[in-house]
Amino acid sequence: MDMGTSQAGCFLFIIALTWLCAAQPSSLFQDNSLEEDFREWLAFIHATSDSSASSMFEQFVQSTHTSENKAGSSDIVSDHVLGKLNKKLADAEKNKRLIMVSQDGSGDFKTITEGLLAVPSKNRIRTIIYIKAGIYSEKIEIPRKKPFITLLGDGESMTIITGNATAGDSVYQFRKVSYVRTYGSATVGVNSQYFIAKNIRFENTAPAPNPGDIGRQAVAFRISGDNAAIYNCSFYGYQDTLYDHAGRHYFKNCFIQGSIDFIFGYGRSLYMNSQLHSVANEFGSITAQKRNDTILSSGFSFVNCCITGSGNVYLGRAWGDRSRVVYSFTYMDNIILPQGWFNWGDPTRNKTVYYAQYKCSGPGASPDRRVPWARELTFEEVQPFLSISFINGKTWLQEL
Repeated sequence: MDMGTSQAGCFLFIIALTWLCAAQPSSLFQDNSLEEDFREWLAFIHATSDSSASSMFEQFVQSTHTSENKAGSSDIVSDHVLGKLNKKLADAEKNKRLIMVSQDGSGDFKTITEGLLAVPSKNRIRTIIYIKAGIYSEKIEIPRKKPFITLLGDGESMTIITGNATAGDSVYQFRKVSYVRTYGSATVGVNSQYFIAKNIRFENTAPAPNPGDIGRQAVAFRISGDNAAIYNCSFYGYQDTLYDHAGRHYFKNCFIQGSIDFIFGYGRSLYMNSQLHSVANEFGSITAQKRNDTILSSGFSFVNCCITGSGNVYLGRAWGDRSRVVYSFTYMDNIILPQGWFNWGDPTRNKTVYYAQYKCSGPGASPDRRVPWARELTFEEVQPFLSISFINGKTWLQEL
């Protein structure tokens, strides 16, 4: 996975392009049922889209106190949305626990780690850990037995969780020295089900690797639990920034920065309205998806996204021999290599990977010089990749 990076984009152009990405209308979708999906399960986010995390927190506290005299009013998510959720999740959302983390001592705890320790094992209710503005230098691991956790920040530029571990870092365990490896380098690792994050910056500040460096993978965020939703978050790193490890995940309005394979893993994930920003000096790759068998439904789908940055980058590299990645309605800057995709040096994968795009735009989007085994999808072929049905979202996807 070692490659390098060159070519800095014009700062003003990036600002304008970032605005353009954010302004892309949902009318780009060709299927009106997608709009119905959004209305169905994002009722709360639409109602609070202009609110800060603090005001949202105040709304939550007010509704919780009111519920003492009015049953059911603490359900921030409307009843018609909860009725669509599976019973396990719907039950968890009916009662909520609040934990406030603030470095100035005004909350329940001063560190995120302490807040997580206060959540009981086999947790059964939605637990919102509100993390007030600050830079939190912590290595976070949410265990599998602590589901239904929400990390809520004050904004992705205000609540920052940072680390600098790399895959080659050594640790002393069981009377011998070992290495943390890529999996263990994550600043934040999530192993539990029904996780939500909103308004947080996750970063790994380890230096950018040089070509040929070994053990320099540095993960900012790893998601290994099923049914996770990430809103308005940013992820900063270089090699292997976002480890979309396993499970079904939804990313919306996110910023993801890296240079080499900076979105990678076995996950089955839908990325909506997000910016993918390369900081490669020479060569890099946005994705490295790991599907190894066609019976597996994993893959990455990017819808209404925006690719910017520097270097000469692939849309994806075939880490798995059945790797699957689709870009739809996505703006691609001229940093995308004309061939688009790389088979990881294994020509047999040309016949087995599923790499495609649909109605993408920008100087890097032309399908004319793509590798012959890349696909330009039809309207019918792209439908499974456009909506939350790709991640079976109608039974679990919802907002705070």
